[in-house]
Amino acid sequence: MKKKLIYLDHAAATPLDHRVLAAMRPFFASEFGNPAALHDLGVRARQAIDASRKSMAEIFHTTPDTITFTSGGTESNNLAILGIARQMLSAAHTTANPSRPPLGKGRVSKSPPFQEPVLSGTKEGVGVVAGAETSRGQIITTPIEHDSVLGPIKKLEQDGWKVTYLPVDKAGLINPEDVIRAIRPETVLISVMYANNEIGTIEPIAEIGRMILRYRKKHKTQYPYFHTDACQASPYLDLDVDKLHVDLMTLNGSKMYGPKGAGLLYARRGVTLEPLLYGGSQERGMRPGTENVAGIVGLAKALKLVQKNRDKEIKKMTNLSQYFYKQLITNQLITNNSLNGPEIGEHRLPNNLNIEFPGIEGEALLLYLNEAGVMCSTSSACGLESSEPSHVLEAIGASPQAVRSSIRFSLGKSASRQNIQHTLTQLKKILQLF
Repeated sequence: MKKKLIYLDHAAATPLDHRVLAAMRPFFASEFGNPAALHDLGVRARQAIDASRKSMAEIFHTTPDTITFTSGGTESNNLAILGIARQMLSAAHTTANPSRPPLGKGRVSKSPPFQEPVLSGTKEGVGVVAGAETSRGQIITTPIEHDSVLGPIKKLEQDGWKVTYLPVDKAGLINPEDVIRAIRPETVLISVMYANNEIGTIEPIAEIGRMILRYRKKHKTQYPYFHTDACQASPYLDLDVDKLHVDLMTLNGSKMYGPKGAGLLYARRGVTLEPLLYGGSQERGMRPGTENVAGIVGLAKALKLVQKNRDKEIKKMTNLSQYFYKQLITNQLITNNSLNGPEIGEHRLPNNLNIEFPGIEGEALLLYLNEAGVMCSTSSACGLESSEPSHVLEAIGASPQAVRSSIRFSLGKSASRQNIQHTLTQLKKILQLF
């Protein structure tokens, strides 16, 4: 007998929406032209990219030239963080050596002339770029960021940058006042994720953004820039960059029923980035290489669909999450304090439940559930190769035992009360084995 399959791991990857696939399909076969070509196939490919960029810009309430297409969230986060840092060092290097050109041309700024922040002159902040002494700056972030944010930041920290990791409370929430208090004259970038992939915490990005704007106005500087990783947020939260007051924003397709291998970085006009790659003029020189036309078209279609249906999905996911959690307690499978992160409500993604099953090894429970046809996760999918415990759960103060005993259920469009009831039945059977 074929087992019933229930997928509750949408924070890791979502299935491709059939309407997205339909939009992409021509560009896998008949519309295969290189967007740089001047013949009809190339022109149509270029038009498809331009239309996709325009469609997404309308959702963000920005202009199309602020969007750079990438291979996904990891590349976009790296481009935002390393792109800002390398541009700063390049500018500082050029200032110290006027006869030497910048290390890379980066994005051409249409804003007022470049204003260099006051960089640290301490021994810890001194590094070397192309043989010349330059000063590193400061970056502010949180300890619950995705690895694709923490990875490049830790690399910069090894290279001499100062990094401030702001604390979060037991719900994973950051205090906006802490952000402003941490800013120094040498602060170049602040990166705070919009919504957490493990515990679903929704950070007060708009409030933080407003406070950063006030700081910049008061101190008459364009720094620090403000970046947010919005990959988990795209199906459920407002992406209006003017309301969020962000300078840089990351999205990817695999978290919103779009294609894997497709993402974007929004960078406000005036934000200059050093490219990660060289060798072509695609994406205004910011991301060289023949464009993934099918992926870009799919990304735009997916974003349009999830944003159009956002309110409906929020209501559905919230009701199902509340039902699931209440049934877990009613069936005495967990206790009232077993939810990791914020309460179900305005500060939590509506599809996220991160649950501690006291005394149970999370990975063992995960494998038993998988055998029963229920697919979920123990933490970030990107941490599968690592034996390290969840840095997110550790940051919110979870005990080592709680970290090892926690499972993440992330619901999606296929979720239903019937599926949840089946999951509960399987859970009850499995927990009796421990």
